[in-house]
This record gives sequence, C-alpha cells and structure tokens, in this order.
Amino acid sequence: MTDLDKAVIARIKKGAEEFEIFVDCDKAIEFKNGKGDIREALVAEYIYKDAKKGLHASEHEMEKFFDTKDVFKIAERIIKDGNIQLTKDYRNRLRDEKRKKIVELIRLNAVDSKTGLPHPIIRIENAMNEARVNIDEFKSAEDQLNDVVEKLRSIIPIKFEVKKFQINIPANFAGKCYGVIKRYCKLASENWEGDGSLHVVVEIPPGMTEEFFGQLNSVTHGDVESKEVA
Repeated sequence: MTDLDKAVIARIKKGAEEFEIFVDCDKAIEFKNGKGDIREALVAEYIYKDAKKGLHASEHEMEKFFDTKDVFKIAERIIKDGNIQLTKDYRNRLRDEKRKKIVELIRLNAVDSKTGLPHPIIRIENAMNEARVNIDEFKSAEDQLNDVVEKLRSIIPIKFEVKKFQINIPANFAGKCYGVIKRYCKLASENWEGDGSLHVVVEIPPGMTEEFFGQLNSVTHGDVESKEVA
C-alpha cells in the first residue's frame, strides 16, 4: 500500500460541499478507467471534508450526499465522478506518451515537402526539441498535432498528404488481402470480378505504405499489381 505521505487527493463536489479521499495515483487512475480494485486504490479508509487537515466527513453528511455510509462505495463515486490530483511523475509519463503519439502521427501522415518522403522519427524528435515544443498532458495528441506541425515548419519542410494506389489482386489471394487492405487503408473504390479477383483504389498515409505493401507481398508472394494514381 502507498504511504500516506506519498498519496494524492481525489475529491468531488456535492453542492457547496467537498469530499476527499487519499489515493494511490496510478491505482486510482486505473480504477477510474474500469480496472483494478477500490481497496488497492484507497490509501486511507476514511472520507474527509478536508484531507490535509484530517477533518473527517460525518456519517450524517455521507448519508445525505451519497445515500450510504460505506467508505468504499463513496470512494468509488469520488474516483469515478470526481477529480484525482496527479503526481509529477504521472504527469511526466502522460506528457511523454502524448509526445510519442504526436511523433508517430507526423511520421505516418506527413512527408518532406521537398522530397515527398516521410520524415524519420529521429528527425521529427530533433525538430521538436529545436522548436522547443511543449506538450499538454491533458489534451489528446490529435488536438495538439496542428499546433506542433506549425512550429516544426520553420525547422523542417513538412506537409500532410494521402497517397492513392490502384491495386489488382488475384482471386486466390483476394480474401486474405482484403483484410490487410481494411487494416491499413481507406477504400476509395472496390470491385470484385466474376473470377474472384479484386480491384481496389485505396488511400493510405505515406508513412504506412512500405509496411502495407510488405504485408501484401508477403500474402501474395509478390503476385500483386499496383500503381500510384492521382
């Protein structure tokens, strides 16, 4: 169990009143996301009006605002419906995860505007460092992507695009290849011929083309026709 001096506070507001509990940050977040056990998340088995002062909520207040005096049931409500104070370590991990996701989104969806080739991960990371990009741990990677890219434009030539390919697949591989296509691409058109062969036009992020065609060639042993189209 987490020591009380290393615990964080989770709180909920009920009208003009606030109720607080001491929790393990990681385990409380895990429980809020539907995993784990409330008994592992809860560090002290008390409901407080002011946790830092050690001021406990009365049973009357618990009954009035939660319809129960059960500490664990109330703690569940506080964690699931309230706010959890995040540790510096947890915030740093969130920020690092968002940063990695943004780098991957750029790698997959953007290209060097001069060469038309995807930027390597190390080039993107170095550009983000040079541009002194700050990541908001509370915003999704997708919501921050445009702002990050705007900051990178002065460092590296970058643009977003989607590549389009026409692909013809023989009948004996069409079924397996269709699953690969759906996993990697957006289908612009598809046509199943009477002999079972498949003709598609697909749209795919440039950073995924190499992996995609590697999968197609593996399934078909190279027996696939493709060409890039405008």
